[in-house]
Amino acid sequence: MDLSNAEWRKSSWSSGDGGQCVEVATNIPGLVAIRDSKVPHGSALVVLPAQWGAFLQRIRTGDRDY
Repeated sequence: MDLSNAEWRKSSWSSGDGGQCVEVATNIPGLVAIRDSKVPHGSALVVLPAQWGAFLQRIRTGDRDY
């Protein structure tokens, strides 16, 4: 999948010391891409917007029972 036009945004929860850094691109029609910002040319996880929304909702509510 070509993600060269993805507009990546670093999570506000990512640490500033080079530790846990997650970036998300939501400008790809019908998809959400997630990657490790320390490895920008590495692989990315691509999910449907509904799946991403469900994941975020579970995080917000504290439901970690996957």
